[in-house]
Amino acid sequence: MITTDNIKAQLKYTLSKTDFPHLGFKYEGKVRDNYTKGDRRLLIVTDRLSAFDRVITTIPFKGQVLNQITQFWFDQTKDIIGNHAIEFPDPNAVLAHQCKPMMVEMVVRGYITGVTSTSAWYHYEKGVRNFCGNKLPEGLKKNQKLPKPIITPSTKAEHGGHDESVSGEDILKRGILTKEEWDFLSKAVLALYKRGVEICAKQGIILVDTKYELGIAPGGKIILIDEIHTPDSSRFWFANEYEKRLAAGEEQKKIDKEYLREWLADHGFRGEGEIPAIPDDVRAETARRYIEAYELITGRPFHAEVGPVEERLKKNLAKYE
Repeated sequence: MITTDNIKAQLKYTLSKTDFPHLGFKYEGKVRDNYTKGDRRLLIVTDRLSAFDRVITTIPFKGQVLNQITQFWFDQTKDIIGNHAIEFPDPNAVLAHQCKPMMVEMVVRGYITGVTSTSAWYHYEKGVRNFCGNKLPEGLKKNQKLPKPIITPSTKAEHGGHDESVSGEDILKRGILTKEEWDFLSKAVLALYKRGVEICAKQGIILVDTKYELGIAPGGKIILIDEIHTPDSSRFWFANEYEKRLAAGEEQKKIDKEYLREWLADHGFRGEGEIPAIPDDVRAETARRYIEAYELITGRPFHAEVGPVEERLKKNLAKYE
């Protein structure tokens, strides 16, 4: 069991970056460091946390939490659609097939909520009733469940840019996907979301919304890449408090990275300008929530060791040199 003292002790050992040139060509994403060699890719999930399309800070054990939640979900959803994972050689790493990423994120929303300018609630509150090609009924309240889940795709920005929410029609007009690809992805992500909702419900949590990234495998198949149903790509609420809080007009009890996002917003940061310094107690509380999310989602206790993550990675990834 990970204690608060363990989390605080790990603050000085968080993995902010990696430098393993022998593993292949490196591409650095917001959270993952990718090393490509031949038809395989090694993804190392760092402890970096991004919000408002900016890398904000590092969070103890965050990379391990994300990687192991994704491992859990890949196993739970492989009957719906394949994924890129070959093996998980380290708590923070996955060896995967090299895929060609599809230039769209498939966002699925089951509830109308959010605090950012890209959120469904932000637009609905301003009078928008057609959000990314989805017609929304009048009279919705913030955090209310939608009549049925909706897909609100997002274009993938160049490194350092901002993603753009669009409609499925826009995706087709721009030639980002073919009609066949769009139909396949739409069916797959709605099935993935449904499976996620069902499994989370058994654990007493609500999968509010999420995003899926997909790619084309060497054999031409479309498969899941990156991550799935983690606190970085998804929003979760506690089911036992949902109705009471909704009726009272209160914010929902969350187990996702909205905690730090809201802390930033309260301190005047929404993506522009200088990032405020994040106190250690805020970083530790964010870590506690990530670990709680792992245990709630998987139904398994989280195990991790305090110490330098990079040294362990070097040992476990040596076989790929």
